[in-house]
Amino acid sequence: MFIATLIASDMLAAGDISSARDRLADAGCAPSEGGWIDAGRAADIPFAMGSERARAALEGAFAGVDLVVQPAEGRRKRLLIADMDSTMITVECIDELADYAGIKAEIAAVTEQAMRGELDFAEALDARVALLKGLEATAIEQCLAERVMITPGARQLVRTMRAGGAMTVLVSGGFTHFAGPVGREIGFERVVANDLLIDGAALTGAVGKPIVDSSTKERTLEEELTRLDLPADAALAVGDGANDLAMIGKAGLGVAYHAKPVVAAAARARIDHGDLSALLYAQGIPRARWITD
Repeated sequence: MFIATLIASDMLAAGDISSARDRLADAGCAPSEGGWIDAGRAADIPFAMGSERARAALEGAFAGVDLVVQPAEGRRKRLLIADMDSTMITVECIDELADYAGIKAEIAAVTEQAMRGELDFAEALDARVALLKGLEATAIEQCLAERVMITPGARQLVRTMRAGGAMTVLVSGGFTHFAGPVGREIGFERVVANDLLIDGAALTGAVGKPIVDSSTKERTLEEELTRLDLPADAALAVGDGANDLAMIGKAGLGVAYHAKPVVAAAARARIDHGDLSALLYAQGIPRARWITD
């Protein structure tokens, strides 16, 4: 059996569930009666066959509604691997840090290209960090305080999954100076990120090696699965950029979150409208069971 989950950023009507069920029937998916996870916000429709046909029938059919199609068995995940910049937080830290050096536009353009998969990630990171040489290290704390905002739903997602026994890992191509505090605030058990090198009171313009890149993210997922003795189907991976594609492709539920086109096209699930709490609905968890503090 499979489940199609409809998740509204605003409001889901009972008629939408009925319409979705009709679409699945017309596509030959043999749906069962649908039901609410939370009335007006999220609903499940079980069906017997044709997951790709189901996606094709439902994707984009309802304005402001995200869709997750997956096997019914094992939908509650036991491992979360998450990207940080533009996923667990609302900004790209290197771009915001560059603003304190007066070169945000120059660096942000390279970041955008790297996240679209148009540049080698490690080379692009080295090039951007080199431009920050001499920036006072105090800019890091200032940036954390003034610019870094936690994405809505992030705390609920991580803390609810941890309360349910899942392992949670933040793995970032960004920097430990940001990922450490962000990971602690959200509630991650483990953080993997790059070291932004500092000499005295200023950035050296270099990043520690080896660089945390796409292969690191994929390897972190695989290592955690092995350590926990879990199948890949037990993992949820979420990110927005091209360096997240490998881990998204390996996870049982790989999610493109408000993602770059290359990521959105490749991922089996997308969240384009809602916040990160949509990934709790994708696991069938109603709001009453979310951990909010």
